[in-house]
This record gives sequence, structure tokens and C-alpha cells, in this order.
Amino acid sequence: MTRLTGRALRLTVFVGENDTWHHKPLSSEIVHRAHAAGLAGASVFRGVEGFGASSLIHTSRLLSLSEDLPVAVVIVDTEPRVRAFLPQLDELVTEGLVTLDDCEVIRPQSGLRPTGGTPTTGREDTPGETDAKGKRSL
Repeated sequence: MTRLTGRALRLTVFVGENDTWHHKPLSSEIVHRAHAAGLAGASVFRGVEGFGASSLIHTSRLLSLSEDLPVAVVIVDTEPRVRAFLPQLDELVTEGLVTLDDCEVIRPQSGLRPTGGTPTTGREDTPGETDAKGKRSL
């Protein structure tokens, strides 16, 4: 699996949960192909309500309309790797929406803490801030 940090491209594919590819859920096929292509990650999110080109509203609130809810497949990797994957989507996605967004990937180890601070206080650790017994003052 690719470890990714920094600039990346987010690919989002919006389809219906009933969309299939060779009798298999389309969202699952996209995830498996992304995995086989070595992309950094993919997730499927099921919507509770939405509409698309058909202008029909699909919702989980009304039992009679609870079929074919919207599904979003989100894939994140470097721009060249995501763009190289796009031809596979041309084959798979005949109806739906495909979007690309620039994003930045961060991990807790690479920048979520305040710069130069400690994890517990967020204060700068500067020399010379110790008492007579050598303990740091907060």
C-alpha cells in the first residue's frame, strides 16, 4: 500500500447503489480495481438522500423510495496515479458523475500538532526554562 502525504488528487465517483458491473455492485468493482491498480486508498459512502441527472429524489426516509440510494466512491492518490486510473472508469461508469479535486494529505505524525510545540501543551520547548532542580516550568 502506498503511504501518501502532501499534494494529492481526490477522485469521487457518484453512482446509485443498484448500479452493477457483471452482476456485482459497481462501487465494489471500482474499489477492487483501484486496489489492483495500487492506488493509495478508496472508500465507499452511502448517501441518505440525493438526486442526479434523472431528477428523481432518492431518500432513505420513505420506504417506497428507499431503493437505489446515492453512493460515492472516493479515491485519493497522487495526480499521475489517479489520472492513469481514469480510463478504467470510462469503461465502468456509463451513468453517474466523476469529479476530481486537489487536496492535501496529512497524517498526525506529519503536521497536525502545533509547529514546534509539545503534544500535551502546544508550548514551545525553549532552553533556559528550568527551575533550580532542573524541572521545566509550564
